[in-house]
Amino acid sequence: MGYFFSDRFSGYSFQHFRKDLLSGIIVGVIAIPLGMAFAIASGVKPEYGIYTTIIAGIFISLFGGSKFQIGGPTGAFIPILLGIVMTYGYENLLIAGFLAGVMLFLMGVFKLGSLIKYIPRPVTIGFTSGIAVIIFSGQIASFLGLTGIEKHEDFLSNMKEIFIHLDTMNLFSVFTAMISLVLILLTPKYFPKVPGPLIGLIVSSIVANLFYPDKVATIGSTFGEIPSTLPSFHFPEITLEKIQHLLRPAFAIAMLGAIESLLSAVVADGMTGSKHNSNRELTGQGIANMITPLFGGIPATGAIARTATNIKNGAASPMAGVIHGLVVLAVLLLFAPYASAIPLASMAPILMVVAWNMSERKEFVHILMTKTGDSIILVITFLLTVFTNLTIAIEVGLILAIILFVKRMSEILTVAKVLPDPADKKNKVKPHIVNAGRDCPQISIYTIEGPLFFGAAQMFEKSIMGTINHRPKVLILRMGKVPYIDTTGESNLSSIVRHFKKQGGTILISGLQTQPKEVLKRTGLYEEIGEEHFFEHTGDAISFALANLEQNKCLGCKHYAFQECIRLSDPISEPEKDGELQSMVYAHKP
Repeated sequence: MGYFFSDRFSGYSFQHFRKDLLSGIIVGVIAIPLGMAFAIASGVKPEYGIYTTIIAGIFISLFGGSKFQIGGPTGAFIPILLGIVMTYGYENLLIAGFLAGVMLFLMGVFKLGSLIKYIPRPVTIGFTSGIAVIIFSGQIASFLGLTGIEKHEDFLSNMKEIFIHLDTMNLFSVFTAMISLVLILLTPKYFPKVPGPLIGLIVSSIVANLFYPDKVATIGSTFGEIPSTLPSFHFPEITLEKIQHLLRPAFAIAMLGAIESLLSAVVADGMTGSKHNSNRELTGQGIANMITPLFGGIPATGAIARTATNIKNGAASPMAGVIHGLVVLAVLLLFAPYASAIPLASMAPILMVVAWNMSERKEFVHILMTKTGDSIILVITFLLTVFTNLTIAIEVGLILAIILFVKRMSEILTVAKVLPDPADKKNKVKPHIVNAGRDCPQISIYTIEGPLFFGAAQMFEKSIMGTINHRPKVLILRMGKVPYIDTTGESNLSSIVRHFKKQGGTILISGLQTQPKEVLKRTGLYEEIGEEHFFEHTGDAISFALANLEQNKCLGCKHYAFQECIRLSDPISEPEKDGELQSMVYAHKP
């Protein structure tokens, strides 16, 4: 237990508790309408959203890795949960939620929290915007008071249902929804401390019940009375067959829950200057999602908006999140019968505003305007989220992002033939020195820059093989700027080494970094090349190569690739050649 509570409450005082109490009450009040709205949109009874807010909210605060995180049901889960309920039923949703909790817990235990940050921004923006469209469109029927609507899993069928049933529009529902929407939008401007969704919900509900009772659909008339009792414990019947069927949706819940909770924790860090523990956050999310389904609750994660509200109202510790859950519990026990009279039209604008705020529209347009590969990934992920499902969208988005990343990384790798520049005081090697009249027939030097991995290994091998066909005596590979090599890159390098050795050549490598050296040692290629053929500096490798040349082949050579070529080409008239070389130096200056 010390793992979860160490340093969470160190130095905690009564003043801290007062701050947590105020913040917890405010966030708890805000969470009540959201919890019910998210549950209804997910295809389950509103009380299940309340249960989730209570149980998951308390456990995420106690066991999570962020001091300020507020957990509960969120809009991001709506498309996934609705699809699971429609396909597998509510009982299997509980099992999927439990399995997702196990996955999240294991992610934390195996310290996979840091891996979530590697999901590309275009993918997260794409599916977040897609979810926003699904949430918003899913509330149109309730906003307009349409009747006879049949819910479907796919977006187009749901839109078709709305158009078919437009003639059933209820003006009382539209009026109620407009009251709620106006108050949600105006309250923050004039009363920043007052939660707009709650005011919109209460006022529009009172108007509907006073002036036109029984004219609009309510929570009670649609889902039955909300019980003012504690949720009962029930362990779902888990079988191997059910686990096999529900693994994929459970994985989707776990991945989305991990992404959203860690994004929320990062937002909290930015607002407070604190630092969350990503692995502990996943562990806490896992515990919460394993326990919540046992009391009828739906999957939960960190809620960015509620977490931000918690911080803005002065929260000092995780106690604020615990208090928020207890406040919701108190409201459930005391005021549940009143909640049954809330019109569905009053709740629709709440989710529409949530969808609008989570749509990431500015980021979406910004990435789109770059007109790069990221723009394509963004659009494809968005469209797949809307027109298929979130699981496919994330999978395809990630695959496309990986392909784009590999392509970009392969373009970074450069292989250039080089020679020492006589005009450089330090005699550095440069590509522009190599030309038809200045290229040593016996020594070829190549500078390799960039990661040598599967995406670029073939290009590397092809570039070097062209040199081997000219049959030089020595091949020097300058690898000081190769930070990484994988087994494919090692295999291609191995192929070059063996091919070159068959022709009686010698391979020298200079400046090899730590990671590539370890790979070559583990595969045995380091030993095959020979430790004496590895050098710290290119100059040492060149000196070694010149000392092992077939000097008779240098006689009469006019290339003068190295300073030593003056002596090797014609030892008798070395001074005359030295003057000739100097004139060539000036001729080759860039």
